[in-house]
Amino acid sequence: MTATLYAYAFLDEFVLLYPVYALLFADTGLSVGQISSLFVLWSLTGVLFEVPSGAWADAVSRRLLLWLGPLLGGAGFALWVLFPSYGAFAAGFVLWGIRGALGSGALEALVYEELELLGAADRYARVMGRSHAVGQSAAMAAMGLAGPVFAAGGYRAVGAASVLACVLCAAIATRFPEHRPPKGDGDGWAATLRTGLADAHRDRSVRGALLLVPAVTAVWGALDEYTPLLVRDTGVPEPAVPYWLMLIWAGVTAGSLLSGPAERLGRAGFAAVLTASALALALGALTEAPAGIALVALAFGGFQLATVLADVRLQHRIEGTGRATLTSVASLGTEVLTIAVYGAYGGLGSVFGHGTVFALCAVPYLVTAAAVARGRGGGGSTQ
Repeated sequence: MTATLYAYAFLDEFVLLYPVYALLFADTGLSVGQISSLFVLWSLTGVLFEVPSGAWADAVSRRLLLWLGPLLGGAGFALWVLFPSYGAFAAGFVLWGIRGALGSGALEALVYEELELLGAADRYARVMGRSHAVGQSAAMAAMGLAGPVFAAGGYRAVGAASVLACVLCAAIATRFPEHRPPKGDGDGWAATLRTGLADAHRDRSVRGALLLVPAVTAVWGALDEYTPLLVRDTGVPEPAVPYWLMLIWAGVTAGSLLSGPAERLGRAGFAAVLTASALALALGALTEAPAGIALVALAFGGFQLATVLADVRLQHRIEGTGRATLTSVASLGTEVLTIAVYGAYGGLGSVFGHGTVFALCAVPYLVTAAAVARGRGGGGSTQ
């Protein structure tokens, strides 16, 4: 299964459109406000479909959702390059948002339960950490290849390569094992959703784990969209910005790879990771020099490590049949908080520079670290 997972993770992120789609929107004539509205639409789609899709994954086949999602994403990318317009971009983001919702929860639940069936649930952190690292390496490779492919064939060539990656990703997803049969009792996804939410309401440890995931994931995930602007503000020439972004993603990849060895970090260790990462983010952003980007990369690596460990903690605490549902609830919280971060960044960015805003965004992590240290959301090890 792990080989299938790693291939899926690679193709899922090997999308050459990622580093240039904002340029496509601008070249089509969209204003900054219109582009921002597309990002909001993307996030809102995730909010609307996240939990229902998780319940659907618990009620039917998780593998079905994992191969259907990439096909929807590929259709959205095709719309972008074949019919470049605001309407096509909006439709593509809706499809991309649904694609993300279908995979979120379903993938984690399938991997955890297949490992559990093999008596290897303790390998979940290591396996998922490596899959994240593979995906992040694919994103860096896509950044490197997007330039030459774009120079050779423009947006259509980059789009065709992206659609091909999505189709191959869907084909790989059909190879996932799934020994848990779909439910046949007629209850449907609505009943599955009610059961999963009831489990979270009854179990305090599950509620704490559900809250920890968005607290750790949302802020740095939203900041990632603004890293090119932060890098440019340090004086880096625009043609060199992608290379500094690759440095940041190298830090993220390192964080993924460290998740296995760090799985047994206790409450104090987890809080220390968040605190050190927050301080590195603030210091690196406030230097307003290219050297500070290395500290930002270190911070993002720490946040990625904490993100994987928060997911591990949630998976270990979920019992019963609603694993994908509850994982999607955590993702829903992440999406909602991410939209809030976008709004806060927009307001703060109109007053302060990007370095200052990044530094201010380190504060929530210090608050979360303090809560974890006191045992209000991170208690114990990830086991």
